[in-house]
Amino acid sequence: MTRATPAPALAASLAAVSAAGIVSGGLLETGLPAPPGQWLFIVMCLILPTVGWLVAARRPDNVYGWLILAAADCLGLGAFGAGALLNDPAARGPLDGVATLLASLFTVFYGLTWVFLPLLFPDGRLPSRRWRIGAWIAVVSITVHWAGVLLSPDEVYETIFSRDNPLGLDGPAGLVALLMGTAGQLVTYLVALAVLVSLVLRWRRSAAVERRMLRWMIFGSASTLAGFTLVGLLQFDVYGVGLGVGLLTSMVTLPAVIVATVFRHNLLDIRVGVRGSRLFLVFDLRPTVGELLTELGPVLEEAEPVEQLSRLAEAVRAGLETRWAAVTLADGTRLVAGHEEGEAALTVPAGLGRISCGPKTVGRLTAEDGRLLGALAVPIGLAIQSAGLAARLVNAQEAERRRIERNIHDGAQQQLVALIAGLELARATGGGPDSLAVLREQARQTLTDLREFAAGIHPSVLSQGGLVEAVEERCSRLPVTTTVTADPGLRARRFPDEVEGALYFTVSEAVANALKHAEASRIEVRLTQADGRIQAVVSDDGKGFDPETTDRRGLGTLADRMSALGGGLRLTGGPGAGTRVRAWVPSQA
Repeated sequence: MTRATPAPALAASLAAVSAAGIVSGGLLETGLPAPPGQWLFIVMCLILPTVGWLVAARRPDNVYGWLILAAADCLGLGAFGAGALLNDPAARGPLDGVATLLASLFTVFYGLTWVFLPLLFPDGRLPSRRWRIGAWIAVVSITVHWAGVLLSPDEVYETIFSRDNPLGLDGPAGLVALLMGTAGQLVTYLVALAVLVSLVLRWRRSAAVERRMLRWMIFGSASTLAGFTLVGLLQFDVYGVGLGVGLLTSMVTLPAVIVATVFRHNLLDIRVGVRGSRLFLVFDLRPTVGELLTELGPVLEEAEPVEQLSRLAEAVRAGLETRWAAVTLADGTRLVAGHEEGEAALTVPAGLGRISCGPKTVGRLTAEDGRLLGALAVPIGLAIQSAGLAARLVNAQEAERRRIERNIHDGAQQQLVALIAGLELARATGGGPDSLAVLREQARQTLTDLREFAAGIHPSVLSQGGLVEAVEERCSRLPVTTTVTADPGLRARRFPDEVEGALYFTVSEAVANALKHAEASRIEVRLTQADGRIQAVVSDDGKGFDPETTDRRGLGTLADRMSALGGGLRLTGGPGAGTRVRAWVPSQA
């Protein structure tokens, strides 16, 4: 047996209290059998606790759902209290005071529906800081209205309930209570009018999507106030048709509008679905991180790293329904989806960069939006790392291309030019054996240089003999004592070209650094294969280095090459302690 989580259970309990009060109060007022009009009124009033339960249970972090439930409970408890007072006006009992207290909650219900439900729609937040004073004025006026009605003299209660007020005040105190109730109601009504004007102004300034949403709320707020005005004009004609229409309009229109807006514009992740002839509710419309990545997976596989980031930014914008989203790389490069305008509403770190998004197209960002963006930051951070790695590899390839071009131009090309010039001179002067011998030696030297140059690009021994043989050949020409050891079965093993090439050039760069910078007198190279990886370790007895100040750009490109193959490179050592370079890549056992 599963236990309900606290938020859904609390939401269900509050909705049940409201529904029970609405039904029992309506039936107490008219008795059984209740007329059809009363049943219609009860059903329409049940809209408010229903939508409050849906929103609060599904989005407990949104204050608006709990605000709807608070208004619904005031409606339900007020209806129960009023029904108890109207059930038998001639009866008197010890619970009359409780019924009067409950009936007075109608004033709180009116205040919440007039002011706060329109003002705080749809995320439970004030539209601007300027409304803080207005909100406090509304709270005070609603409280004064409630206290004034609760303590009003018998003359007022006899007009409504045909009975006196067990909690009412007499004489001057009763007059003060009556004035308090009237003043509180008037101020609350004026604040509600200000809220309506504010909604109209927001509607005029908003974009098309938000305007379609706000016009529903403007209609609901205006209808609610119009219904209450109709009730006031008809005074207390309890059984008049006009009064019934006014009450129904003032109590039901706004909840119905909230329901229509939530479902029509897919707010709060709830909408109505249609399957055949049946209607059903669809919750949690916002896609999860897994759903977003599953949908993007095939597209991302075919895209370049930078294009992946652009599509991830678009996924964030669509998933959070924001006006724009941007991925910022470590070098400051920004990839933006949508039209970036204004400051970011939410920013989270993503690996070496960050992901930012603008305001939502409708409403404001919630804590759930922040959690979704934080979860998306993990794959986005990996994509940023991949994009940075790809950029560094491209730069390294371009630098290597320029180095090859420069070496050919300064080396072999100049030697060939000199050789051609020598041949032309020998032909013109009829050069003898000595000059031809010199030219032959120049040609041999040029061939030797070209072979060594080609070996630097990709040594033929690596293609023919494998990794161990190529490393041994490279180290055999070093001017210091160099020892190469390898696992017994490694010499006969062959690995993919990219794996052998990466490890060979890492070893080559490491021994070159040991000679050039470390002034080593002894170098040890060890090649091993274990635990699903092949590893090369180069150690020397040189002067070492300071990890804080040493420039590692030479090995940085090789480290990127290892990372691209799923491996890594680690450099350890210290002043006077020599240097140890460890490089590894995954391999099949």
